[in-house]
Amino acid sequence: MEITIFGKGNMAKAIGHNLEMGNDVSYYGSHDTVQQFGDLVIMAVPYPALEKIAQQYQQELSGKVVVDITNPLNFDTWDELVVPADSSAAQQLQADLPNSKVLKAFNTNFAATLMSGKVGNNVTAVLVAGDDQDAKNVLKDALSKSPLKVMDAGKLSRARELESVGFMQMTLAASKQIGWDGGFGINE
Repeated sequence: MEITIFGKGNMAKAIGHNLEMGNDVSYYGSHDTVQQFGDLVIMAVPYPALEKIAQQYQQELSGKVVVDITNPLNFDTWDELVVPADSSAAQQLQADLPNSKVLKAFNTNFAATLMSGKVGNNVTAVLVAGDDQDAKNVLKDALSKSPLKVMDAGKLSRARELESVGFMQMTLAASKQIGWDGGFGINE
């Protein structure tokens, strides 16, 4: 599968590490010009960059599966999410890309746990929210050769809860209560 990743930071590399197992992955910075997109597009950029990329490439992303990994928190204060209480960054991205299939995923994972495939003794679980089951299957198939466990977290409206969990993990790590190689694990 052809996959496009916006972003070149730790999260982009960690996600790409898993997607490169059986897929063709191309990386672009948020300011790069993209001529051709894969069927799966990962937005591994800071939250403020989402809107600009969506506006620039709305037509080109039509029909594509677009994965938002952002946690839209206030990085000045680290005390709030900056999206309305009844929405999420992923829902905003879906509104900006009405002809794309937007998913929320990877925002509850740290780069280290994506690279290792483990959170403590648990397999790293990638929680995925979205309204299109076929889009979820595209992401699951793309990760099928990786050690990650993909779990369906429900409709795109569940992205708000995923963003809250991601925010909580980040604040725990920033306050040194857990490491950036930790996080919440799921036992079966």
